[in-house]
Amino acid sequence: MSENVVHLHKATDPPTADTAPTVLTVVPDAAPARPVPLWVRSGRAVKSAATHETTRATVRAAARHGLYTFNGGRIVARRAWDGRTGSRYERMIRAAEAAGNLEAAQEWEERLQRFRAARHHRRMDLLHSPVDAAKGVAVGAGMSIGVLVALGVVMAINTGHVGDVITPLSATVNFIALLIRIVQVVWGPALSIGPFLALLALWSVGRKQHAAPNWALPANVRSGEGEPITPSIVVKALRDLGVPALARAIKEMGDAGASMLGPIRIAGCGVEVDVTLPSGVATNEVQGKRRKLAENLTRHEHEVFITIPQAARTVRLWVADSGALDEPIGPSPLVTDDTMTADYTKGKAPWGQDLRGDAAALSLYQRHLLITGLSNQGKTVALRSLALWLSLDKSVQFLMGDLKGAGDWNMFDGLATTLIQGPTDEHVIQVTEMVEGAVNEMNRRLQAPPGTVFPPLIVLVDEAQVAFMCPAKGTGKDKRPYGGAKADSRYFMAVRKIHNQGRAVNVLMWQGTQDPTNENLPKLVREGAHTRASLALGTESQARMALGDKAVDGGAAPNLLRPGLDRGTLVVASDGISIPAGQSSITVRTHYIDDDAASAITDRAKALRDGVTTLHAIDRSTEHDPLADIAAVIGDAPRVRTKDVLARLAARNSDAYGGWSFLDLKRVLDDAGASPYKSDGVMCVARDRVARSLANRDGDGSASAE
Repeated sequence: MSENVVHLHKATDPPTADTAPTVLTVVPDAAPARPVPLWVRSGRAVKSAATHETTRATVRAAARHGLYTFNGGRIVARRAWDGRTGSRYERMIRAAEAAGNLEAAQEWEERLQRFRAARHHRRMDLLHSPVDAAKGVAVGAGMSIGVLVALGVVMAINTGHVGDVITPLSATVNFIALLIRIVQVVWGPALSIGPFLALLALWSVGRKQHAAPNWALPANVRSGEGEPITPSIVVKALRDLGVPALARAIKEMGDAGASMLGPIRIAGCGVEVDVTLPSGVATNEVQGKRRKLAENLTRHEHEVFITIPQAARTVRLWVADSGALDEPIGPSPLVTDDTMTADYTKGKAPWGQDLRGDAAALSLYQRHLLITGLSNQGKTVALRSLALWLSLDKSVQFLMGDLKGAGDWNMFDGLATTLIQGPTDEHVIQVTEMVEGAVNEMNRRLQAPPGTVFPPLIVLVDEAQVAFMCPAKGTGKDKRPYGGAKADSRYFMAVRKIHNQGRAVNVLMWQGTQDPTNENLPKLVREGAHTRASLALGTESQARMALGDKAVDGGAAPNLLRPGLDRGTLVVASDGISIPAGQSSITVRTHYIDDDAASAITDRAKALRDGVTTLHAIDRSTEHDPLADIAAVIGDAPRVRTKDVLARLAARNSDAYGGWSFLDLKRVLDDAGASPYKSDGVMCVARDRVARSLANRDGDGSASAE
């Protein structure tokens, strides 16, 4: 007999696969899903059907066409009422009074009186018209019967039958009877179809006026993209602008709010309209809501420009066609016309197009220039295009400093007398001394005999903010800083001197700078420019720095241009460009001229000249060789006018030659045996004579220095 051993302790090791008991797991069936109640399923079906796009489109269509008919009836009734009463004149009187235009109100009141007098005259005529009408009918009937009887007599005489006397009369009676039968046949269907035709006419009127809520209109109309600008749209946009006084005035005008508007004129790639604001509404209240006005007109903010014309209490709206400002303008005439030349005195540089699509040309004659904007917005290209045009006038001389040094001005090598390129403090020092040399040349010209004519000298500094922010100071006894905005700043004072007196002797300062502040573009410098232009800027305060308070208060807003998207678009304040009467600025979309095209233009400009040796650094050494310097500035030209030689010497070494006159130059050349001579009535210096004198002097070992 075997005994079963019962273990009273729990095994700690898990059972192996061989010894583990088999466990059967019973999984119960899932409970059946509860049926969805009928009312829930019905509700879901109704909701799905009600929110389906087809249902929504059907509801919109039904509401749209129904309201077209209803509102079309209202429009026709209002037109009929306006035609029969003086309500139209009364609305116009209220509109004129709300706008504060008492003269227009008086004129409309006189028209109302004339309308009432004419209506009274017509009504008085109605008192006599029944008698007159009865007399007319009787006379007409008698004459008609007499004519028919006479015609019957003629027929009877012709045929010999007495019965033909009444033939025309009986034929007329039969014709009238036929017309009565036709009317009896048509009358029934006409009564049935007539109301439908009338409703169709009312529907047509409502459809043309879009007389339905916005949600019920078709998608292409509801979106408003590309919607044409009409008087009603402009008035509605102004009414919803959020200016309480303006909204009240338009409401008092009824549907005559369009009396505020001048004619809507096509202007380039958009339209232009003048709005005379009602009394109590200031122009800056509308200017300050440019974005809201643009959105009310279904446009983007950059597609609406608000300016202040000369007329009082008036704003001028220019509204672009949707997307038109994102399309590029055509190439510059400088690129397409290989025969184009320039005239500094009388000509204008082809710069681009204004918003109206007209060519925008800028006069550069005796005008200092400042172009500013954020980085990488097209400042250098805009400034360079003006210099490219002016280079085609062979009398113009250039002193150029590019404090970016990226090679944007390389094409002027061999065309500019001086071309300094680089961003370092040493380059700022070189540019400063170049500008100071121009100051010395300006002083020499100012001391010349009255009536002396001087060639234009353009002193151009790109990235001028680098010069103003330069911390470098002079060495030796002169410890003055090169940068800064104080009276001891060398660059600042040199620019100020040219601004003060350079215009009188054709020494002009052109500057390009970016992201203006009071530190990198001092107030006295920016206000010294006659032509001020700005690309996209970040704030209104920067716009005021760039263009001045008058231009910004008049509607100039470069801070509302889109950085990157509006690259090359400038807001210009200058008397050298055609600006619409009453405005203080104009927006110009400039032509883009790439480096290759710019090089082709400067090649044409170089062909007009005898040859220019471009200096890439200012010689600041105390020792100098006048004869060698004269040979250097003459370059490859066979001869150069003496006044041009003096200008180039001053640019080369202002300390040594800035105060030179013609007598000083003649003395050096006479001593060297290379005396100046007259050619075509102008004193010139011959390259061969100077070269021969240098060769003879070096051969004798008699180098002279001063």
